[in-house]
Amino acid sequence: MPETAAVRLSVDVGGGLTLRNPVIAASGTFGYGVEFAGVVDLTALGAIVVKGLSLEPSRGHPAPRLIETPAGMMNAIGLQNIGVQAFIATKLPALRAYGTPVVANCWGNVPEEFAEVAARLCDAEGVAALEVNISCPNKRDWGRIIATDLTMTREVVRAVRHRCRLPLWVKLSPNVTDIASFARVVEEEGADAISLINTLLGMAVDLERRRPALANRTGGLSGPAIKPVALRMVYDAVHAVRIPVIGIGGIVSGDDALEFLLVGARAVQVGTASFNDPRATERIVHELAAGLVGRGFNDVNAWIGTLGDAGSAPA
Repeated sequence: MPETAAVRLSVDVGGGLTLRNPVIAASGTFGYGVEFAGVVDLTALGAIVVKGLSLEPSRGHPAPRLIETPAGMMNAIGLQNIGVQAFIATKLPALRAYGTPVVANCWGNVPEEFAEVAARLCDAEGVAALEVNISCPNKRDWGRIIATDLTMTREVVRAVRHRCRLPLWVKLSPNVTDIASFARVVEEEGADAISLINTLLGMAVDLERRRPALANRTGGLSGPAIKPVALRMVYDAVHAVRIPVIGIGGIVSGDDALEFLLVGARAVQVGTASFNDPRATERIVHELAAGLVGRGFNDVNAWIGTLGDAGSAPA
């Protein structure tokens, strides 16, 4: 579409990685990327973050594990995936052919597992960066959400950084009271960027059955309902660290993306919107560009981080 040619959209997201635009398909909502190839022009996206990968295949949690909620949805998928070796052998070659940066989301149950899966992905041709998921609210194996414990967060990031030569993103949790302290810890341990936020821990009930609506009892809330929380946390993290912050949470339009960039995010990830509109990621690229042009900007970097005080006139 013509509006994307009228504005410079490329952004630097740290660790030497530059994206053609700041719109990224979020992990867990875009499969392994190739599933969307017949629906979305994958070459139009800034990057694709694939479904979270573990050392061995994981079946995740039993159904029901996905429900709609007012202004969003809740999930307790439990990080189901085919395992890192199957991804490298069967998904990555086809995904690599599109030329769009592939970010491999990964996880483990202990720091050594996180580090091992990261090392295997670092050796795979076509992986541009790693995103370490320490913030899933549905992994009881962890004992707690890793990204709600500063010591555990530090241990995992340190272990992965030791084995990872690629740009390293760390996905943090909104289920904390002081996100800035977690952002500083991952920066200290060598992360190149922060992904923020993951889902909010919540619960829904089935009135007729008088049971939890999810088999896991609790799940992660996502969608437009969480955008105000996400914006505030991204703003706080941006002002706590020097590394890039990638905003996530309730983005369904180009204007939503522009809000995150305005508060200082260097890029954004689109997640739940893809369930409602499989072409949401590609659409948002064009809406973002049109929104910039309509506001008199010809470079997205001139927009990023320009939020003023309430009541002040724009510069």
